[in-house]
Amino acid sequence: MAVQKKRKTRSRRDMRRSKIKAKAPAISSDPNTGEDHLRHNISPQGFYRGKQVISIKEKVTDLEEQE
Repeated sequence: MAVQKKRKTRSRRDMRRSKIKAKAPAISSDPNTGEDHLRHNISPQGFYRGKQVISIKEKVTDLEEQE
């Protein structure tokens, strides 16, 4: 089994870890609605790649229910 002869310094360790970092999420806008959403996910209005895949129901307020 391989065993190192010298201890790795904090500097060397941190230089190696500097390449590991979080990236900003890829955001795209829907051509139909113009809304921003994560790539490869449906938009809040139910569109994916320009086509509606889910019909989203409108929220009903309490005032509309009473009428």
